Amino acid sequence: MTPSQDLQASRVVIVGGGPGGYEAALVARRSGADVTVVERTGAGGAAVLTDVVPSKTLIATAEWMTIADRAPDLGIRLDVPGESIPPAPRGPSESERHHVDLDEVNARVRELAAAQSQDIRARLESEGVRLVHGTGRLDGPQRVLVDATGGGSHAFDADVVLVATGATPRVLPEARPDGERILSWTQLYDLKSLPERLVVVGSGVTGAEFAGAYVSLGSDVVLVSSRDRVLPGEDADAAAVIEEVFRSRGMTLMPRSRAQSARRTADGVVVTLADGRTVEGSHVLMAVGSEPSTAGIGLEEAGVRLSSSGHIEVDKVSRTSVRGVYAAGDVTGVYPLASVAAMQGRIAMSHALGDAVAPLSLSQVASSIFTAPEIAKVGYSEEHLRSTGSRYRTSMLPLARNPRAKMLGIRDGFVKLFAHEGGRVLGGIVVAPRASELVFPITLAVAHRLTVDEVANAFTVYPSITGSIGEVARMLHHVDER
Repeated sequence: MTPSQDLQASRVVIVGGGPGGYEAALVARRSGADVTVVERTGAGGAAVLTDVVPSKTLIATAEWMTIADRAPDLGIRLDVPGESIPPAPRGPSESERHHVDLDEVNARVRELAAAQSQDIRARLESEGVRLVHGTGRLDGPQRVLVDATGGGSHAFDADVVLVATGATPRVLPEARPDGERILSWTQLYDLKSLPERLVVVGSGVTGAEFAGAYVSLGSDVVLVSSRDRVLPGEDADAAAVIEEVFRSRGMTLMPRSRAQSARRTADGVVVTLADGRTVEGSHVLMAVGSEPSTAGIGLEEAGVRLSSSGHIEVDKVSRTSVRGVYAAGDVTGVYPLASVAAMQGRIAMSHALGDAVAPLSLSQVASSIFTAPEIAKVGYSEEHLRSTGSRYRTSMLPLARNPRAKMLGIRDGFVKLFAHEGGRVLGGIVVAPRASELVFPITLAVAHRLTVDEVANAFTVYPSITGSIGEVARMLHHVDER
């Protein structure tokens, strides 16, 4: 049998239709494989239906509110008939604020998520991928059993199995979500009205994003953190900016406060902390991490090795401990990003079907936290460089000095680069509105091992926010080694 005939004969079954699963399916089909995707919630999985797409849609709405809040600084006032509105020192007065119809906002969020899911489904079907709506589990390493959503069951034999079942919100025993007052992040999109006082438990990425969004939408927000600061795993300078912005918008921050339980009252919730203090609110969002969806799907019975946290152990080409079984996405615990899940899925299929493949390199992963301003980063962090004793140079430029930022009324944020003593760019951080778009030049620099001088000598538009990236690179030309 020739290699091409071998590929065409391959049967691929993918359990999970999120970014890792559907991207893998497209690669496998292009290689000529017979591909089946088993998905319980719908094409795109939780990432599209209850996580990334809806959350970022909600946050985009909140971002519009933060832009509107800057309008008075630019000389723009809302026209309120019969009222004389004095100039606001910073931000609009209450009579000037736009008000949010959360029921309408959430309806749009759900519609966009459903539309994106349908687009993915149509793409997969047009490529010849078989879609099965149901819950899949392994019956050994080369067979997948499916309990169909509408009833009945199916069995699929496979030469290659990819597990991409994702993760679900972690639940505290004494704070179980009820979908009404005690909420996980997947349940926020059924709210009909804006929470009057939202208590957010957890100050990691999810907690910070939703806390920032809801305070911008108009809720009174309390952010409860068990750590010393917001975003404890992120760059300290970036976290400090976000904390300052949160406070300036009226958010209450409670560091070093571990939540123990949450219970409903007659018209709200009470969150009890480990030290006995209580926090009252109309609603509470539990954002205390996630757990991999690995239980009860036949992994251990098939010989697939799991870590102590329940994640599937994989190597850099997404192989598990069992030949022919691969895994991708949040279920692996490698890096909880849709982009990483998609890359893992593509790598897995290319490797399994005999195509050339480069192993996953986390040092080139770009990521963003969708607060306002956003935090985007790529490459090595300063904490990593310090802890490993690397000789590096760093430079940072506040965004307030950027002419384009001044024109837009942007005060908060910065650009920071890290470079090897020889000048090669090792990583960088952008804290700014739309930082997720602005970080791409730094991503290219890291991926292609450019030096700061090469970055500095590339033209940037004047005026532009990206001009600060070139300026920071020029500053690094003469910065002392660290």
